[in-house]
Amino acid sequence: MIVGTGGTTGRPKGVELTGANLEAMTAITLMSYPWPDRPVYLALAPLTHAAGVLCFPVLAKGGEIVIMRTPDVGAFLGLVERHRVTHTFLPPTLIYMVLAHPALDDTDLSSLQCFWYGAAPMSAARLAEALRRIGPMAQLFGQTEAPMMISTMAPADHYLPDGSVADHRLSSAGRPSPLVTVAIMGSDGELLPRGATGEIVVRGSLVMRGYHRDPAATSAASAHGWHHTGDIGYLDDDNYLFIVDRAKDMVITGGFNVYSTEVEQALMQHPAVQDCAVIGLPDDKWGERVTAILQLRAGATVDKAEVTAFVKERIGSVKTPKQIEIRDDLPRSKVGKVLKSDLRARLSGS
Repeated sequence: MIVGTGGTTGRPKGVELTGANLEAMTAITLMSYPWPDRPVYLALAPLTHAAGVLCFPVLAKGGEIVIMRTPDVGAFLGLVERHRVTHTFLPPTLIYMVLAHPALDDTDLSSLQCFWYGAAPMSAARLAEALRRIGPMAQLFGQTEAPMMISTMAPADHYLPDGSVADHRLSSAGRPSPLVTVAIMGSDGELLPRGATGEIVVRGSLVMRGYHRDPAATSAASAHGWHHTGDIGYLDDDNYLFIVDRAKDMVITGGFNVYSTEVEQALMQHPAVQDCAVIGLPDDKWGERVTAILQLRAGATVDKAEVTAFVKERIGSVKTPKQIEIRDDLPRSKVGKVLKSDLRARLSGS
């Protein structure tokens, strides 16, 4: 199959996925998460991307697939209860909407065994809330070029042996998957030691054949014999993968590297913030200024100076946004990723 990339960093490319790629993805999924004999999978996000390929392991188990045509959160909750759904997938943006829905706490979600989240970074604070109010959350990290399962975190991995939430893991992307080799690479192609930050690179049968009719892009993505994800991160001592930013989203301000996801995690702790995006905009003094675009919870208001102080207290002045914008909604791709390139284009003259 040929699958289009999300287009969040430029014009979408066609990714050539082989039968072996899809078999590897399906095998990893079956190996990494809990499965009943006959799972029931509720597909809400577009079937052209994550929600679609997750149908393969469900079908391999002889399961049932319930497909929603439109992203109606109230209907989603009703279908989970009515069909006794065991597995589902939503990007963080829609999970935040589920958490804000008044019907959530009165919905019977006891059938859920695996509520996948992925496709974009998720707020650790909101994830902790989801674990408390929804239940068995499960992370997956991948991309079109290495579909879905570069790293995985099963529901049980969100907790410590005593049953308490493993707070230190909630910002991670889980551990590298079976059948996949993950490493961290420096700019010179050298593999970096554990704990060092660099580009996340991947090998294995999960990785695409190449970009359709684009040998130059294929060659660049497979430099030094590894697939380059374009994500910056590190592996900790327990082999958990932490993604700190997309390479193209890192802000260089006053000579310091600021990872947008760290700033977004701090902003998402604010009680008035529903969702947010952090970008760098040209600045005569700083080179780039850290800029935050906020989507507020329904009925909420904020004082920008108070938000600035809130973030500064948590991560320091260098990483604190120098510009804060408030929007009714954020531009998103069809799979729910915030289109930061659109935000840069809209705000570059402001």
